[in-house]
Amino acid sequence: MKSQAKSVRQSVSLPSSLATRVRHLAEKRKASANRVLVDLIEAGFRSKEAEKERFFALTNQLAQSADPAERRRIKKELARITFGAQ
Repeated sequence: MKSQAKSVRQSVSLPSSLATRVRHLAEKRKASANRVLVDLIEAGFRSKEAEKERFFALTNQLAQSADPAERRRIKKELARITFGAQ
């Protein structure tokens, strides 16, 4: 039988505009604000992990590429990921 990870209660203060958005999302989903916050945090973690994987895939492509145009494109994408540069 698979054991569930124990939940840990955390207290978080949200800016009122963010709290309003969370409440509206909770109402729309017919879920609790707590469930919405957990879902958003999990999605954020998944997004960061995917971004990290994309970064390393691009560094591998850069190392293997001999095409100057492709190398420039990859460098631009790496800069955007790292610095938010356009």
